[in-house]
Amino acid sequence: MFETAELGRRISRRRYHEAEPVLREELLEAQVRLREADFSSLVLFAGVDGAGKGESANLLTEWMDPRRILVRAYAEPSDEERERPEFWRYWRDLPPRGHIGVFLSAWYSAPLLDRVSGRIGDAELDERLDRILAFERTLADGGTLIQKFWMHLGKKAQRRRFEALEADPLQAWRVTERDWEHWRQYDAFARTAERILMRTSTGFAPWTVVEGEDPAYRSLKVGLSLRDALGRHLVRPEPPCCPPPPSFRTDEDGAPARLELGQEASILRSLDLSRSLPKKRYSKELLRWQGRLNQLYREARARGISTLLVFEGWDAAGKGGAIRRLTGALDARDFQVISIAAPTEEERAQHYLWRFWRHLSRAGRVTFFDRSWYGRVLVERVERFATGEAWRRAYAEINDFERQLVDHGTVLVKFWIHIDPDEQAARFKAREGIPYKRWKLTPEDWRNREKWDQYEVAVNDMIERTSTASAPWVLVEGNDKRFARIKVLKAVCAALAHRLGEPSEAPLPQDEALLGGEE
Repeated sequence: MFETAELGRRISRRRYHEAEPVLREELLEAQVRLREADFSSLVLFAGVDGAGKGESANLLTEWMDPRRILVRAYAEPSDEERERPEFWRYWRDLPPRGHIGVFLSAWYSAPLLDRVSGRIGDAELDERLDRILAFERTLADGGTLIQKFWMHLGKKAQRRRFEALEADPLQAWRVTERDWEHWRQYDAFARTAERILMRTSTGFAPWTVVEGEDPAYRSLKVGLSLRDALGRHLVRPEPPCCPPPPSFRTDEDGAPARLELGQEASILRSLDLSRSLPKKRYSKELLRWQGRLNQLYREARARGISTLLVFEGWDAAGKGGAIRRLTGALDARDFQVISIAAPTEEERAQHYLWRFWRHLSRAGRVTFFDRSWYGRVLVERVERFATGEAWRRAYAEINDFERQLVDHGTVLVKFWIHIDPDEQAARFKAREGIPYKRWKLTPEDWRNREKWDQYEVAVNDMIERTSTASAPWVLVEGNDKRFARIKVLKAVCAALAHRLGEPSEAPLPQDEALLGGEE
């Protein structure tokens, strides 16, 4: 497939100097329009050594406003990066809306090198490419414009390029023995690169192959391709306003109406909320399971195993109380609690998952999310902050995100703490009478009760679509706080023990029945 990029195409100096100022003006105009747009642009440079990847990145910062261009070049992962899932460092560096990100030697570099060196076979290469496609699809669905450039040289042209660089005292450092070793493996690189490009050139993230021998031709080709892609993306039609989800009936004004749910309509209604734990027994159980948690987390920390605990549930369900019983067994230096509220201006400028990727801890730490990425399929769905297309798409995006965490070795446990409307109302009333708890109650909490049935439908869908074998939901009967806290402690201990290969004194989250589990 690279024959058309080995034709020796050139642009005369006169033609280049005529075209360059016009193209620069058009790129700057597109960049100004991008500043007001609701998407970012991501430009990837990959390809043959010496074909002009770095020069092309430098040229874009020269031709356009460099203050709104983020250039990142990737080498072997650092210790900090290896302690997190593979794509963490790319999520961390994503450009915000209105900006352009230029990435060199990014997520295609390692699969290419590993396949050519024989460290992986075709099957594993395809698996890694599938993960890349899922990542790019997630970004593109979130609005990111992805342009991928494969900078190409034929084998003879690459050799001429290396020899010319070595003959220049100021450029000779750029050619290493590793570059020559890759040149000697040129045919293997070309075969693998062809497989990669054919498998990963998609409508939402296409590859553009650029012949790199002539700098003038290469520069205009990259600039024109970027200009055209930005122009098309800037004039795309606005999506229609999202209608209420299909499961929501509407009233005369078109607003979502309350639903009358049968007992069979919601998995939450199957939970036995009468389950309780006497105070005396609770004190003994709390001491026992906090001690067990302390032992397990210390062993996990020593082995570099991270733990991520997600807490979702109704307002006043007891998420904070359960978290405090867990943190009481941990060293404050080894955990962080992330409380998720409405996104900040910085966070709104990124994909909705970005703010969760950025909080992933280094190896051995424990991270608590008090509310999480599930806001996309709960509050954003019910309150219509997200389009129907966006929240429906989020189930697959969330499952992929969690699969990456688990595949990396992270212990992931997700809790939905459930209470009934009467218990919630009682807790709201109690908070109003306690000065140090009054701040926790807001008018929005009371307003959300009016949409209880809609949230219940959303929670049921969430559990059905995101409770997977590797990341199951633990449903916690929360009307009795003592019972709920011990169940949470036991589930975390069971998950850690399983990951450490130790005997578990409590049922694993994936072994517990979603309808309540064992006590």
